[in-house]
Amino acid sequence: MISTTHSLRGLASSWLRPSSVSAGFIAVLVGYTSSVAIIFQAASAAGANGTQLASWMWALGVGMGITCVTLSLVWRAPVLTAWSTPGAALLATSLGNVGLTHAIGIFIVSSALIVLCGVTGWFQKIMDWVPRHLASAMLAGILLRFGMDLFSSMHGQPVLVIAMFATFLAARRLLPRYSVPLALLVGIICALLQGTLSLSGLDWTPAHPVWMTPSFSLSSVIGVALPLFIVTMTSQNIPGLAVLRANGYARVPASPLISWTGLTGIVLAPFGGFAFNLAAITAAICMSPDADPDAAQRYKASVWAGVFYFITGIFGATVVALFSAFPHELVAAIAGLALLGTLSSSIHDSLRAPKHRDAALVTFLATASGMTLLGIGSAFWGLVLGGVCHFVLRRKT
Repeated sequence: MISTTHSLRGLASSWLRPSSVSAGFIAVLVGYTSSVAIIFQAASAAGANGTQLASWMWALGVGMGITCVTLSLVWRAPVLTAWSTPGAALLATSLGNVGLTHAIGIFIVSSALIVLCGVTGWFQKIMDWVPRHLASAMLAGILLRFGMDLFSSMHGQPVLVIAMFATFLAARRLLPRYSVPLALLVGIICALLQGTLSLSGLDWTPAHPVWMTPSFSLSSVIGVALPLFIVTMTSQNIPGLAVLRANGYARVPASPLISWTGLTGIVLAPFGGFAFNLAAITAAICMSPDADPDAAQRYKASVWAGVFYFITGIFGATVVALFSAFPHELVAAIAGLALLGTLSSSIHDSLRAPKHRDAALVTFLATASGMTLLGIGSAFWGLVLGGVCHFVLRRKT
């Protein structure tokens, strides 16, 4: 009996280690504060109302919670999942003329393609077929608007946005991991002092899923679903796998992880779960020695992250009410700040090789232009035109 009691206490203490719990909480905090504003923009572009937006947050939180906990326990590795932030940015710029029902169809098709890649092992083959510099250029073109909105928002709320920008710069020097959350905190304080943020309408009622019937069209599949699939795979799943490998978890197979995130997306798409994928930046928080000195025990931090994700999903309506109370300029500023790193790395990756710069530039400009041709959005055409440039110029060389 005594040995059993000691074993239970040891088990509880190992799971309640403050470093593991805090690492999981910080990963969720960084994940939400860095990109949740972009999801609101995507849902708004799709035409979702307040109840449907709360369902989006419910589906995303519950989906990430279940996959984080399950995959981490099965593989005894810190497998952290996330929503596709670049995918949300793509949706925010592409769903304006699509409609909510077609948006749900887009989510299902994209997730089905992810499952297909995982089950068949086509993941690496497809990524080899799509030149990496073109995928990076397409992502940079998608994110350009968010970076520009950061500075255009200074016109409406100069004190608020400049204070956030200054905080972000200072934190990048001193506390780089917390630069986005600190900028958000300063923005909230400024909004409260200016009287532009009202928290009186917060409701702690748990969110509930809302079924949204999907519909499908060839133009939406080609114009949005395929780019969403490509962006999610290239900018989220590839870095997520790279982080696992870089931290010594090469034994974790890629195909099951990809397949399960895709299946989760198919199941939760009708409720607003637009894309699930492996995390990279937030996963690195759970894989650091600060989470646990023993690499074999760091999976507990990602399990805790899953628990916090699940709780946040249950109270998705509260999250929606909280961020809906924010001034538009605050939302635009935090979205731009959160995407600066991704935007800069995408531009760098796309233009790194001199012989590919022309094709990358064509992809970037076409995607950023917002052009629509044959009812298909600019992300797809940017990839097509850049691909033509790439293969013509390569053949010439």
